[in-house]
Amino acid sequence: MNGRTVLERFPAGGPRGSWPAEEFAQARRREGLDAEVVMDLATDTFLVIVRSDVAIDAAA
Repeated sequence: MNGRTVLERFPAGGPRGSWPAEEFAQARRREGLDAEVVMDLATDTFLVIVRSDVAIDAAA
């Protein structure tokens, strides 16, 4: 599967830029999820995502 699960969204125009998204992703990685930050240009937001196949493996 090439899907993704969005865990959280952060506005790109925030004063700290991508830091809040990076901090959130790091906390999820400490929990064992393979979280990553990507930029959604259409909505001007940073998304913290996990690939769907990874999310399924972690949940099992």
